[in-house]
Amino acid sequence: MDFIDVIKALGEKVSRMKDTIQTEEATKNAFVMPFIAALGYDVFNPLEVIPEFVADLGIKKGEKVDYCIQKNGKPIIIIECKHWKEELNVHNSQLHRYFHVCSTRFGILTNGIIYRFYTDLEEANKMDNRPFWEFNITDMNEAAVHELKKYQKNAFDVDQIVNAATELKYTREIKKIVGAEFSNPTEPFVRYFAKQIHTGMVTSKVMEQFTPMVKKSLQQYVSELISDRLKSALSNEANSAKEDQEQKADQTQAVAPSLPEDNSIEFTELEKEGFFIVKSILRTKVDSNRLYYRDTQRYLNILLDDNIRKTICRLHLNAAKKYISWTDNTGKEAKVEIGSLDNIYDYSEQLINSMMRFEKVSEPQTV
Repeated sequence: MDFIDVIKALGEKVSRMKDTIQTEEATKNAFVMPFIAALGYDVFNPLEVIPEFVADLGIKKGEKVDYCIQKNGKPIIIIECKHWKEELNVHNSQLHRYFHVCSTRFGILTNGIIYRFYTDLEEANKMDNRPFWEFNITDMNEAAVHELKKYQKNAFDVDQIVNAATELKYTREIKKIVGAEFSNPTEPFVRYFAKQIHTGMVTSKVMEQFTPMVKKSLQQYVSELISDRLKSALSNEANSAKEDQEQKADQTQAVAPSLPEDNSIEFTELEKEGFFIVKSILRTKVDSNRLYYRDTQRYLNILLDDNIRKTICRLHLNAAKKYISWTDNTGKEAKVEIGSLDNIYDYSEQLINSMMRFEKVSEPQTV
């Protein structure tokens, strides 16, 4: 099972079982330990995952953090757990104390549903007061799962995570500020717009007039932006359907062997993630809006310009063994087995060459 499937399955389990979990210890056993195991750490190996890790502070003895994950004998992540019904804000200071004495760069505060990630971006060896990242395991999107992969045992890299943490932290704070301004514009925010539009002094009366107009304008802008994207999506879908009809004869010839129409064909989460990985590889050479997929029972076709004659590669992900195939420069199909979706990146050059047979791009495009 791929990592995204494991995490989504755990999220579904948490949603299904939470009302039966009555204690903090049960929360740890049912929710948090499976989460640690999903990251690839052996929860039953005391050299790798230490429960009740001693974190004595000065003369205060007996302080213990719920879990400490180690790598090469050194702590890399500490995890403090609470019952799933508990509000995490009141427990921030407790993790702060543990962080100070555990010589680790990352701390997680969780109730088994919400996971908050902390580090020391503001002052070395002192945990920041606010988390740089937070997610709800019962509502995980692909971007969050991709970020979580950095904490897997086989991928853990302190420098890479710290760099990502910096961007996550400030992006998160900026989004909060923007959201607050959209809901209730502050005086400096309103004044910024008023000074560019109003001729004359921006008095209290002018501010009173502009405040509701700025709020209304922001809301209308977001609504129009969403509306435009929906129209664009519907238009693309209509154009795609029309092109499908025009190319029906070509498809019958190009796909061999032809498969009977089957309503059981499903675009799985695994295929979806594979499509986005290929898309991220090829977007350096071509506009990503020109990349499409068509699903069959046996494999997922990834096409240029939604044209079956421009098949870039095929992803075979619905069986126990997974493969990726493409056509090389000699016109022959190359097919290789992949252990996980991340292995698709190993064939970036081949995928780009396959795509370039249909599209000649002299310089990479910025998308």
